Amino acid sequence: MSGAEGTRATRLNTSTGDVPVDTPRVPAREAAEGELSKPMYHENDPSIVQRALDQFWDWVSGLFDTAANATPGGPAGLVVLIVILLGLAAALWWRLGTPQRSSRAQEALFDSAGPRSAGQHRAAADTHAAALRWSEAVQERMRAIVRGLEERALLDARPGRTADEAAAAAGASLPEHATRLRAAARSFDDVTYGGRSANEHSYLSLRTLDLELDGVKPLLPGASRGVDG
Repeated sequence: MSGAEGTRATRLNTSTGDVPVDTPRVPAREAAEGELSKPMYHENDPSIVQRALDQFWDWVSGLFDTAANATPGGPAGLVVLIVILLGLAAALWWRLGTPQRSSRAQEALFDSAGPRSAGQHRAAADTHAAALRWSEAVQERMRAIVRGLEERALLDARPGRTADEAAAAAGASLPEHATRLRAAARSFDDVTYGGRSANEHSYLSLRTLDLELDGVKPLLPGASRGVDG
């Protein structure tokens, strides 16, 4: 473009009022923010709850990544470690029972319904077993075991005794049955105070023990086991 043409173009722009628009930066930003704040632009935005959940899972993911980086074997090693910890927790729960058992395991073996004979407890256990109520059957069979030992003077009768105490006392005088007596008491505690359910196998174990103990002969003072007098 020649100098004359440039001068003419400048004159035309001035005469028509075409002045370049130069909007200041701050007002422009405020105008844009005001426009974007209109509801029409946020109809599909996630809710407050969804945003909180997203932040939470981002945090969990960050923890997992940090733990994976610090664990030998990376993510795979961390997964193995978690599985091992869960297995240990399950084993402890199975062995110790729920906290309820720890706080109530010292309650008496027999209820306050009045003294009943070993035969009555056995009959109650058989009734529960016939109805597939294995937990109740285990309870009554353990009571039958202890009451039967008391009736035959193999265990001194002591009110308020727990199943564990009865098993320990009976095991001291019947050492060949001590391990199974402790297992029977543990089964009783599990279903009575630990919130667990018994099954047919656990009941039959107590029933077999009860039948074996019923055939044990009380020893006279000074006598020894396995020697015919």
